[in-house]
Amino acid sequence: MGLAFVTGASRGLGREVARALKSAGHQVMGISKDPQRAATASNELGFPFETVDFEDIGATRIFAQSLLQKYGTPQILVLAHGVMSDKMAKTLRTNDQEWARVMNINLNSVFTLVNAIGAPMAEARNGRIIIFSACLGRMSGPGNAGGLAPYRISKAGVNAMVRNLAHETGHGSRGLLVDAICPNHSRTDMGGPDAPRSAEEGAATAIWLATREFNPGDKTGLFWEDQEVIEW
Repeated sequence: MGLAFVTGASRGLGREVARALKSAGHQVMGISKDPQRAATASNELGFPFETVDFEDIGATRIFAQSLLQKYGTPQILVLAHGVMSDKMAKTLRTNDQEWARVMNINLNSVFTLVNAIGAPMAEARNGRIIIFSACLGRMSGPGNAGGLAPYRISKAGVNAMVRNLAHETGHGSRGLLVDAICPNHSRTDMGGPDAPRSAEEGAATAIWLATREFNPGDKTGLFWEDQEVIEW
């Protein structure tokens, strides 16, 4: 079993992923924005946490480098942090502050973590990167069909980055797997108490991707929902 870094691990989907990886025998290091939530989750889940504000990209870069120095290169990197945009944030009605907030947390910090932590994972030829995206970030289906513009566009950017990185790293042939998932509408702080899926159901595909046996001919560099590939 290996070392796993999981963002958003103090609650919701990230917590479920981190808990499952810990139960499977992995050494888990959780990441959260809120020190109080991190301390509570660490006591409950039994693994250490580090904290950072992903809206601050400079701090995120320093944080990622410090993680590598303190813990070493992980074999699993699950990025489950994210925020929803204001409901009225359409493209022509979004202000600069809201746009920057959502982009920094949902996309720019994801790039920074993948850029900093994914590089030694690729060099080691032994790593899996799983990023929580959203079906609202698709260019097909419900996709970018208006409304929640910063959120939808940030997730479309995540999907594009995953696809590009997979091409750059040989689609798993060099030992690095990278995938995006759509957790669907789950009962989390973001999804709300009336969402149709539990957090466990929303996290299941990420857990599977992080732990599945990968054989020649298997697929990576894709967008997954309930362990099935969906169109970008």
